[in-house]
Amino acid sequence: MKIDVYDTTLRDGSQGEGISFSVEDKVKIARRLDAFGMDFIEGGWPGAVPKDTEFFARLRAEPLRHAKLAAFGSTRKAHATAATDANLIALLQAETPVVTIVGKASAWQVTEALRVSLEEGLAMIADSVALLEGQGREVIYDAEHFFDGYKMDPDYALRALDAAAESGASVLCLCDTNGGTLPHEIYEIVTAVRQRFGGGTIGMHPHNDADCGTANALAAVRAGATQVQGTINGYGERTGNASILSIAAALRLKMGLDCLTNEAMRDMTRLSAFVDEVANVTPNPKAAYVGRNAFTHKAGLHADAIAKAPRAYDHIEPTDVGNVRRLLVSEQAGSATIAQKAADLGYALDKKSPEARAVLSEVTAREHEGYAFEGAEASFELLLQKATGRYRKLFDLLAFRVLVERRAGDAEPITEATLRLRVGDEEFLTVAEGDGPIHALDGALRAGLLRFYPQLSRIRLTDFKVRVVTMGEGTAAKVRTIVESTADHGATWSTVGVSTNIIESSYQALVDAIEYGLLKESE
Repeated sequence: MKIDVYDTTLRDGSQGEGISFSVEDKVKIARRLDAFGMDFIEGGWPGAVPKDTEFFARLRAEPLRHAKLAAFGSTRKAHATAATDANLIALLQAETPVVTIVGKASAWQVTEALRVSLEEGLAMIADSVALLEGQGREVIYDAEHFFDGYKMDPDYALRALDAAAESGASVLCLCDTNGGTLPHEIYEIVTAVRQRFGGGTIGMHPHNDADCGTANALAAVRAGATQVQGTINGYGERTGNASILSIAAALRLKMGLDCLTNEAMRDMTRLSAFVDEVANVTPNPKAAYVGRNAFTHKAGLHADAIAKAPRAYDHIEPTDVGNVRRLLVSEQAGSATIAQKAADLGYALDKKSPEARAVLSEVTAREHEGYAFEGAEASFELLLQKATGRYRKLFDLLAFRVLVERRAGDAEPITEATLRLRVGDEEFLTVAEGDGPIHALDGALRAGLLRFYPQLSRIRLTDFKVRVVTMGEGTAAKVRTIVESTADHGATWSTVGVSTNIIESSYQALVDAIEYGLLKESE
């Protein structure tokens, strides 16, 4: 059975807090969704949103290759005619092959929100669908508030579907608009709808307010729905829409249904990251299937089992959705984790070896002090290098001093770092100013080391974060600094330092960052 996958990221997803797509953003995402293999892409609300009108004009000039493009709008206004309704005229002017029209399927919503009679509510649906279908459009009727409406007045909810179907709608999409319906209710209600409408196409549009969005979509499909709607990464109002990626992955990999190609499935994680990047949204590491942590393991017991049988603690093979399996190094790790992580980094290390145990002991001791190697794998690799004899000392810090001074009238404080370093047999002083202590330290290190290691010019610090790790101790608390660095060829790495002195913790992380980068450049 083929299940159509309908993406509404560009319309419903854009209603999420913090999401604001430009026309160019919408075009980029639409083309990426098309290449991915979406069956339908809902592009926005022409007429009501000016940039959506422009978006549809752009895609008329260069149409999509695979997906059907849908324009979205509402039924005609109350006590008016469909042919003169500005919203419906704008939908026709968008010239999309598909129009999705939303109309209320809840008697309570009709009388209380629209303040019209039930018969007028039905007429608004029928007139609008008939006009659009008569102009050659494929019409999807989004039955707004359908499930809540059905539970309060099933007769009217079904009559709303009748009005759309009899006027030519090709899909009756049932919307859990408030997102509060549970999976067993979805199954029962969709079953009733399927019995009434026989072979007609039933769609499902779930929201995630009760954290049941994906489950509700799957329940609807089990009951006979053959179209599912959702957004990339669950963007949407309130707690969001259901994630169309999670829905599609479950349909294909768990239920064995035809919805996307295997090639598209393996592109899921990249698609998720692409849309987050365009939307300027921080990726959710815990997102099902496509999140960075979806196949990440920390406990030593898990790592030991995975080394013997990779699927021991993963519900699918990560590569099926374009993701990767990761092991985290922490105080909860066992020697099996250390050995497996070492293997991932190119080090042959038996889990029973003294070296593996030494690294595990060092990690455990350092994490007790406040270190965290989960987000600082470069610092962990330096520990491995030292334990396996592959570490090469590049320089020694003999002393450092950081001065922060602000004089009356200065807009910003002046920060100066002075370091005494030794490279080989040569000792020397190096000084630099910066926008804060970490910047000054970085500048001084670079000024002193560049003549010995010219490859340092290809490495730069891109970010650093500071977190208090012993909060109960006030200003005497330990802080953890994470430094992120990158090289010109695109590699990135993170390092960690811990101290009761923020300058010292920053320096530790900075030294690890430079040492790691230089050692990798030399390799």
